[in-house]
Amino acid sequence: MELKEKILTYFEGKVVRKDLASIVKGNLPVPTYVVEYLLAQYCALDDEQLIAEGIEKVKEIIRNNYVNRAEAEKIKSRIREQDSYRVIDKVNVELNDRSQNQYEADFANLGIKKIPISDAVVRSNPKLLSGNGVWSILKVRYDHSDVAKVRWVIEDIKPIQIAHVNLEEFLDQRKHFTSDEWIDLLVQTIGIKPETLNRRGKLIQISRLLPHIENNFNFMELGPKGTGKSHIFQELSPHGVLVSGGDVTSARLFVKHSGNKELIGLVGYWDVVAWDEYEHQSGKRVDPVMVDTMQNYLANKSFNRGKAPHEASASMAFIGNTKHTVPYMLKNAHLFESIPDAFIKGAFLDRIHLYIPGWEVRVLKKSSFSDGFGFITDYLAEVLHELRKQDYSTIMSEYVKFDGSLSERDHNAIRKTFSGLMKLIYPDKVITRVEAFELIDFATEGRKRVKDQLYIIDETFKAEPARFCYTILSTGEEVHIETLENLNNPSHKVRLEQSDKRPDVQEPMIQESSSVTSSEVKSERKRIELEPAVKNVSIRENQTGVSYKSLFGSYLKGATLITIEDPYIRLPYQIRNFLEFLSLIAEQKEMEDEVNVHLVTWNSEDRTPDSIDAFDEIKESVGEVGINLTYEFKDFHDRKITTNNGWEIILGRGLDIFEPRRGYSIEDLMQERRKCKAFTVTYLKG
Repeated sequence: MELKEKILTYFEGKVVRKDLASIVKGNLPVPTYVVEYLLAQYCALDDEQLIAEGIEKVKEIIRNNYVNRAEAEKIKSRIREQDSYRVIDKVNVELNDRSQNQYEADFANLGIKKIPISDAVVRSNPKLLSGNGVWSILKVRYDHSDVAKVRWVIEDIKPIQIAHVNLEEFLDQRKHFTSDEWIDLLVQTIGIKPETLNRRGKLIQISRLLPHIENNFNFMELGPKGTGKSHIFQELSPHGVLVSGGDVTSARLFVKHSGNKELIGLVGYWDVVAWDEYEHQSGKRVDPVMVDTMQNYLANKSFNRGKAPHEASASMAFIGNTKHTVPYMLKNAHLFESIPDAFIKGAFLDRIHLYIPGWEVRVLKKSSFSDGFGFITDYLAEVLHELRKQDYSTIMSEYVKFDGSLSERDHNAIRKTFSGLMKLIYPDKVITRVEAFELIDFATEGRKRVKDQLYIIDETFKAEPARFCYTILSTGEEVHIETLENLNNPSHKVRLEQSDKRPDVQEPMIQESSSVTSSEVKSERKRIELEPAVKNVSIRENQTGVSYKSLFGSYLKGATLITIEDPYIRLPYQIRNFLEFLSLIAEQKEMEDEVNVHLVTWNSEDRTPDSIDAFDEIKESVGEVGINLTYEFKDFHDRKITTNNGWEIILGRGLDIFEPRRGYSIEDLMQERRKCKAFTVTYLKG
């Protein structure tokens, strides 16, 4: 069964085609979950005619009922003429405890203020009091009577969010999907085409959901503009609120004093408070009291801004733009360099549970957005809200034991990230050993990224350095975790050599072992040696700094007969990779020497003529530089390179080790700049 068919079969009525929201909303400043709430009622099936009719119906509802500020007077006139009318607007409620002793509502777009609203409605929808407003469908009546003190009357209000989900049904339906399919479903729900991302890219996208599914989760993402950082926090859930990082005050965030009363701020009403544009802004002053209060809240889930301490479960997400490239930051500053100076304190940053590498996310283009089916965002938001009540962190202890040098905050950060990823991807708790280690490594790397920078920012952290390694309980093997940016920048000394006392600490590039047997999980990674030797190496997904020359150059020297067995030299980019491999051979040999290269590959019957044309063209070209190319087609699966100077090189992925490039890029000319797929290479002496 195809993924699309599975989605529609097992989650009928709970999914929607993800491109419909943008078709309907156009340039209207209304969250996606508002539009999808309406689409779910008319367009939740895979029938083009019904979808077309549903789109028109939703457009009509938005056209007639959504309040655009520019047409507010027209809507007010319509309410007056028709006596009552339904509108879609953002509503905020405050208590007037002075003259009227009643709750009063303000309409963000309609512009009417201080409209009485019943106590019962407010008790049922406490987020109306949060100060940030709640999107709602309201029936508003106009009072024509001469004695009316307020002309506008709220007859009915329905916040736009699903009231209840069947969590057991959701968990049960998960079993029908493989982990790859489920991850693709989540990525499509976010609104991104899964086929534009590799596995690591998908995990990074999904990790943006962690603050929605984990209580008191402290999350940070810094990266280039245009990568969709704020989308998930602004558009996905009615349980999250996005605020401008430059406009947050302690009163708005925690407690506002009104006379003798303490009014709880945003953390008391929302699952997630996301700080948008969380970077240093010239002329903006950060309240030091707020920083201290925030620091205490991130650590203890509580704050004290008045008579007594308060507790809350809201997660904090800090998202902002970087100013420089990663190599520049590693060499000249640190990876927190772009955030406000007031927050660049070791005690504050040590509270961050996960720092995801936003610089690895590609800038979103029109082709990046999904047109497949994903969960209605409001439905997923309610599922995430319900799963916040559960803790999956104990599952990790079944697999590993972390080094004792890690602080309790390190342990807690890794546990919470692992728990959140489990709830997102394996909510039914059915997970394989390899899948579990994937989550453990991702969680550990995200915390290590924080700790590495703390050693640079605050010298006191070097007094008790943490070794980010764990012991696999089933085998006793010790595994060390490294961040990808350190692997990608081997010349970067990070100033970590002084903080990590291991004698072999170097800026590693690849995993290498003296054994020819590859392991399921990663062990210590060391810099690749230039001299050929029997060994096994492993490259991580998205790793850079790798080239055919660094992998194979020294093994090809002196060889006059090279046989390449790779069934996947078919697609245009794979054939270009093969040509680059031949150019390496030409570079390694003496100009006057000749090298015989034999290629064994495969293609489908209808595409074989295309391959023959390409190989014949290459054969003629490389013949001019002393390479005699021959080729044959054979249906097989193993991938290796054999040379007559005594080496057999086993290729996990063949020559197809680089992520396909898109458009025009410097990566076309520099292999070291390309992101890699995950692969292993084993070198054997023949």
